[in-house]
Amino acid sequence: MTDTPKPSEARREGSLDAPFRHPLAWRDPEFYDLAAVDAEMERVFDICHGCRRCFNLCDSFPILFDLVDESPTGELDGVDKADYAKVADACTLCDMCFMTKCPYVPPHEFNLDFPHVILRHRAAHRKADGGGDFVREQLGETDRNGKLAKPIAGLANWATDLRNKPMRSLMESVAGIDKTAALPLYNSRTAGDRLKTPRAPDPAGPAFGKRKVAIYATCFVDYNEPDTAVAAVGVLAKQGVETRFAYPECCGMPQLEAGNIAEVARRAERVAAELLPLVDQGYDIVTLTASCGLMMKFEWPLILPENQDVKRLAAATRDISQYVVELNKAYGLAPGLTAPEGGVTLHQACHSRAQNMGAMSAQMLRLIPGAKVDVVERCSGHGGTFGVMKETRAMAVKVGKPAAKQVAAKGNATLCSDCPLACKHLGQLVSADLPAGTKPPREAHPIEVFAQAYGLV
Repeated sequence: MTDTPKPSEARREGSLDAPFRHPLAWRDPEFYDLAAVDAEMERVFDICHGCRRCFNLCDSFPILFDLVDESPTGELDGVDKADYAKVADACTLCDMCFMTKCPYVPPHEFNLDFPHVILRHRAAHRKADGGGDFVREQLGETDRNGKLAKPIAGLANWATDLRNKPMRSLMESVAGIDKTAALPLYNSRTAGDRLKTPRAPDPAGPAFGKRKVAIYATCFVDYNEPDTAVAAVGVLAKQGVETRFAYPECCGMPQLEAGNIAEVARRAERVAAELLPLVDQGYDIVTLTASCGLMMKFEWPLILPENQDVKRLAAATRDISQYVVELNKAYGLAPGLTAPEGGVTLHQACHSRAQNMGAMSAQMLRLIPGAKVDVVERCSGHGGTFGVMKETRAMAVKVGKPAAKQVAAKGNATLCSDCPLACKHLGQLVSADLPAGTKPPREAHPIEVFAQAYGLV
């Protein structure tokens, strides 16, 4: 659904004003009307076909343009609307077309928001079909899966290991999880377990007594990469910041990707209710993965525009790298940073770029004296379950290969990303093309690299 521009806006050409996004009208019955969805997709796709600036971002656009070019008319009217699903299925909701390429986003009169049109398509078909894909739905239950895997982490990791070919082949045939995709590991000691006892802030830190942070660890960090949370707390404590662990539940990114907007709204309301008392006590909320930061700062307020609690939480939320850069500007940083050996390649994740805050992780890493930091901005191609399911794995590899080639060309010892799944995906692609005997780059979160520079890990 789109809002009709005012006459004064409709006469304006170009996008000289700051772009903005309309709230999602997901409560409106028309939002789920399949004919109305097809009509809006036709409008948007026709504009995209006439522009084609996004041809190299992901496979959605080449698929669309090929459908047009190979149609009987050579125009969108020659494309069967049933094939629109092929375009939608290739979208990972990375937001890069909206953020970096499209000249027709609001306030332009064309009023184009490609990712949210795809989201509406998924939501409408989900409702029409009575639910989503079963396996993807189960993979999206990240908190449940993490809690179930915790007491049997060793067994779970054995079962999903790439070297366990019989089990991975079984998973592919039964669940459609590609047997070549590296899957996240689980931990018997989660971030919540490891941070039960708060770390005392360093009284010599430049921000001592001035800042308090509640770490929203995110589901992935809590269950799969707890070292990231430990590193973040260590770096903040070094600056004198009081920290505490605060992770009520998953932000709902997997559900958003599946078109289950109502569930995302419920999670936003519950998390806001849990975290706002901390905000009222003077705590800043710091997220540890780019996708969760994007959800809390931008997607939640568009889903619940009338909810003042969600807006307050969004205003209080920062990405971990963003927060360290802010600390440096306000107070300076504690001394003792040493440049990582072998250099660092930072993959600037799409969901980090979509937050429109600048390359904060690169800025943070460049605060390390003498650090060699190279940045890769191409999409990793992973996109949640997109990179692990058999039906989309090949597409994820295709999209990610240009970024992996750039990473390999940098030749640095460490690869890091604001998105841990993107980092794992790129690391696997880089390793696959290395000459025999060549050591692949170490994979880490930027805050882990920063903690290492302090000697904290």
